[in-house]
Parts: sequence; C-alpha cells; structure tokens
Amino acid sequence: MGGTRLPSQLLPSCLPPPHPVYIRHLSLTNFRNYRRLEVSLPTGALILVGRNAQGKTSILEAIHYLTSASSLHGTDRQLLNWLAVRTDANPFMKIVAEVVTAHEIRKVDVRLETSDGGFGKERPLRKTVLINGVRKQVGELSRVVNAVLFLPQDMALVEGAPALRRRYLDALISQVDPDYAPTLLEYGKVLTQRNALLKQFGESGRSDESQLQFWDVQLCQHGAILINKRARALEELELYASRLHRDLTGGLDYLHLAYQPNFDPVVQASEQLQFGLTVPIQRARLAEAQMMTSMQARLLELRAEELARGVTVIGPHRDELRFIASGVDIGLYGSRGQGRSAVLALKLAELQWIHARTDEYPILLLDEVLAELDSQRRRDLLERTGVVQQSLMTTTDLDGFEPAFRAQARIWQIHQGTVEIPDHKR
Repeated sequence: MGGTRLPSQLLPSCLPPPHPVYIRHLSLTNFRNYRRLEVSLPTGALILVGRNAQGKTSILEAIHYLTSASSLHGTDRQLLNWLAVRTDANPFMKIVAEVVTAHEIRKVDVRLETSDGGFGKERPLRKTVLINGVRKQVGELSRVVNAVLFLPQDMALVEGAPALRRRYLDALISQVDPDYAPTLLEYGKVLTQRNALLKQFGESGRSDESQLQFWDVQLCQHGAILINKRARALEELELYASRLHRDLTGGLDYLHLAYQPNFDPVVQASEQLQFGLTVPIQRARLAEAQMMTSMQARLLELRAEELARGVTVIGPHRDELRFIASGVDIGLYGSRGQGRSAVLALKLAELQWIHARTDEYPILLLDEVLAELDSQRRRDLLERTGVVQQSLMTTTDLDGFEPAFRAQARIWQIHQGTVEIPDHKR
C-alpha cells in the first residue's frame, strides 16, 4: 500500500494476499439477536443489508469478540440473548469459528456461562476459551483471530475523550501481543487496590509506608511495560498511517501519532504542546527498568498530594494520544474533514501493522462506516479492501456502494436475526 495510490478500478477480489486468513464457518448460540445461527462465510467482500436493529452489527461484533473475548459495548453480560436470559434455567452464550490460514485451520470457541448466584443475586459469568479443542487463557486469543473493526463512532477518536483513545489502543495491541491484555488487567487490579489504600490513609490521617511501597512497585512494574508497548506500537503504526494520510490528502498533510504518557521519563519540555504544535520524540527504546525506577521516584514526590486526593495521579491510566497533522493538533484546531482523513488513515494502517506483526492480514469489518464518509473517502476505503482475504460490511442502503463494487461482492439480507442468502454460486 505505502504511498502508492491504488487504481480506482481495484475491486475486492483483485489482490489476493500472500497469507490468506478468513473465517470459513461461524456459529452463534444465544448471542445478541441470534438464538442460533450457522453460516458459512465467503471470502472476498460480503455486504450485510438490513434495517437498524436487525442483527447486522451482531455478526461483526461476534467475529471481533473472538480476537480478545472483550465486549465493544457495555459488559459481557449484555451479549447474552435476551430471550435466553428470560427463559433458560442456565443461560449461556457461545461463538464458534473455523479460521482458515495459509498453514492450518484453527477452531476457536468462546463461551459465557452462568451459574446460580443464589436467591436475589445476579448470576456470575464464567468465560471459557477453547482453541483447537484445548482450554486456553483469554490472552492466548492473540494471533489466533485478528480483525480490524471500523465503527461510525471511531470518527470521534480525534476529538473524543482520552479514555476513548486509550481503549482503542489497548484493544489493538491486545490482538497481536499475548502479554499486553494480562498486563493491563493486572495494572487495573493494582490501581484499584492502591487507590483504596490511599483513600483509607487519607481519611484516617495515618499511613503505612511499607504498604504503599509494595503497591508502588507493582504499579510501576506493570505501568512501565504498558508505556513501552504503547510507545512501540504507535511508532510502528505511524509508519503506515503517515504514508496513507499523505496519500489520502494529496500530499498536503503529514500525520503524526503523538503518544503523551501521563508519566513521561523523557524530559517533559521536549514535547510540550504550545499553540497546538508538537515535536515528535521516541520513547519505545527506553528500558522498562529505567521507566520503573523513575516512576517510583515520582510517586514518592507526589505522596502528600495522592493521600490528600485519595487517588493515583500518574500512570498509564491517564495516558493520551493526539493526532497531529503538519504540526497542528487536529483535535484542537483541525476541521472535521481533517479528523475523518486521520481516522481513515489510522484504520487502514491497522491492516498493514497487524500483517507486519503476525504475517497475516486481518479480517476487515466495516459497520455502517460509508454513511459517515464523503464520496472520495468512500472510494479510498473501498479501493483498499482488496488487500484482505475477507471483509464484512453492514449497510442500510446499498446505494453507498458503487455498482462495480456491488457486482463483485456477495450481498446478504439480514431481517430480525435471520440471514437471507441468495441462491447462486457467487
């Protein structure tokens, strides 16, 4: 892809990847709208058409759930089919997929099962992951199924809250790094424990330095790993995103993904935002031990403030990511069109980045995204779907797709949790 613009006539089936990856069969049980769904998925482009709330997005969400067993919206409990929750003695949810790669067929099975929580109590959920029939940890889904999901709300990445960008980055890295999600989970647990202790000591006016030092070490150990992995991922992702962004903007802008860790062992003055301008620096090459030591020292300096506030004031839980085009922060000073170009470049860059990390192109999932784009950006996006072996797209209106693209794609109708597949070979 790089900086070379693909011809406008490029269609989904024109550019087979060197390492094909696709889902051959998908089975859903009690997932969202679907009590039961068994479907064989084609390669190439598949367009799911139907009115809102019919089950189109549920199919995309099920595929993406296989990448990390983490819900995109709300909690895992909300994935359970509402009728199963109301009528079944022990409601459960199951997603099973056969994933075809260049070297093997991987069978992935993710389940959510409820158990009796006792009278008047919410039933606890038990999550199970099976890969090729063997029980695995959730983190081991990394590199088993990879997918790039593009949602309408992704357009808010540029001007949205920092938490939105952190969630995006965490979900992306978790797909290709089996250690990232477990580290993030442990960091969250430590942060909760440390905050509770700070609040307790702050309210009582008495503190135990040995207890705080224990949690300091844990927080900094996990935090340094997260900072390092986020910095590395963004430096690599920018290599693809910047070239794509120059292509999408006709060479007018240069995109920089500015990682701004809340705790930065690098001299802060070297990357201060002034009047919306920033100078990029590299952090991924800093040793984790150095980060950990520096962060512990900073926590000691902030001890009085943290006890007064009852919260941990520095760490990856407050990190930020900014989109900089030709030196200007788009989130602060850019136009809506600039923001859309930046997000489009970022999502397309994910395809190349995941391929570089895993040697496999991910499955591409586009949920009603074309309605958010102008005609030129629609063409830019659809032209590049040919790099993947399989793409699934949802829409309420087929007119958003050019006739030549529709002619090469498979089109399925979705109605009230039922998939209607045309009876023809293609």
